[in-house]
Amino acid sequence: MRSVIMMITSKGQITIPKEHREALGLLPHTDVEFERVGDELRVRKATGSVRGEKLIDAMKGKSTLSMTTDEIMRLTRG
Repeated sequence: MRSVIMMITSKGQITIPKEHREALGLLPHTDVEFERVGDELRVRKATGSVRGEKLIDAMKGKSTLSMTTDEIMRLTRG
């Protein structure tokens, strides 16, 4: 694949060109990891997502109610 020059926005964002996203299977909401090697920044598809783990860790101990899974399911399903 050819090299592509992209500009970083004021928010620090870049757009990964479509041909590269498709070649690597980078779909919307895909986790990626960054690795700095010397003066290069390497981006690759993450091997494992920690998003769910972070969410669960953030929610632990926050509940003020004690409910069973069945009770929660009944509430969420109307």
